[in-house]
Amino acid sequence: MELIDLSLIWAVIIGFAIIMYVLMDGFDLGVGILFPFAPDEQSRDIMMNSVAPVWDGNETWLVLGGAGLLGAFPLVYSTFLPALYIGVFLMLAGLIFRGVAFEFRFKANRKRPWNWAFAGGSTVAAFAQGAVGGAYVQGFNTVDKVYVGGAFDWLTPFTVMTGLGLLAGYALLGTTWLIMKSEGHTQDWAYRITPRLLFAVLIVFGLISVWTPLVDDFVRERWFGNLGIIWVLPALALLSTYILWRAVRKRQEGMPFVATMAMFIFTYLGLLVSKWPYMVPPNYTIWDAASAPGSQLFLLIGMLFIIPIVLAYTAWTYWVFRGKVRADAGYH
Repeated sequence: MELIDLSLIWAVIIGFAIIMYVLMDGFDLGVGILFPFAPDEQSRDIMMNSVAPVWDGNETWLVLGGAGLLGAFPLVYSTFLPALYIGVFLMLAGLIFRGVAFEFRFKANRKRPWNWAFAGGSTVAAFAQGAVGGAYVQGFNTVDKVYVGGAFDWLTPFTVMTGLGLLAGYALLGTTWLIMKSEGHTQDWAYRITPRLLFAVLIVFGLISVWTPLVDDFVRERWFGNLGIIWVLPALALLSTYILWRAVRKRQEGMPFVATMAMFIFTYLGLLVSKWPYMVPPNYTIWDAASAPGSQLFLLIGMLFIIPIVLAYTAWTYWVFRGKVRADAGYH
């Protein structure tokens, strides 16, 4: 019997990388989703300048999580890619469009096409991520660890709803980020739309919460067969929404963003607890999906060096760019 459960360690690492990506890249995707609704072109300059120094570093967590999945849980790749390759393609295409828009909009005389590329890429990427997450909740049709479903089995009314839910959630992250990073009429606009987005998030997440136990029998049993500690997480998420609403009413600047991140963290933990220990639901646990212990240990040694470096770089970047943003001068 192993003294150290490498599969469990890797599950924690990948779970951490995913939530870091959702939080870090979520707010700059949210800024892109909000782009067409900004009050003017100067506000769009401020919005893009606020995330320009950090957006590419935020995506490091996506690469880290993806590489870890491939090495530590190869069954996830062999199942998810055939099942979700269209959704994953849409997500990557959206991220590419967004990245190109960053580079060209700063240099272009006609900014409108790149505004739409930035907004469209962000929206498609966010929706695809939400839909892929919904497909994970639904589960996958597998036989002997081989996916046997169709290319569009992932796209259902439930996954459309989860895609819309993540769109709204990322937009909320984006607008609370702008409250913290902008000034003047851009900040006033962000304050005005935040309560509306919060209401939209609560409606969509409420519908998903009612729908989820109807989609997955395992989740229904986990939720209603354990009327105890598992319900602490949604209670904390609701508390975070109240803190967010109260902070916006008092026109606090940093707390709305912190409260929104807390909402995401508690919701994400609720999802993990609901599906634990299944890595490829409804049949395969993290131990079923794991690679050989030797492979996991070899990769883990490298990851133990990489993660502190990425965390240090991320902390340093956000410390350097910790001020407010102006359209004509960037950070100050």
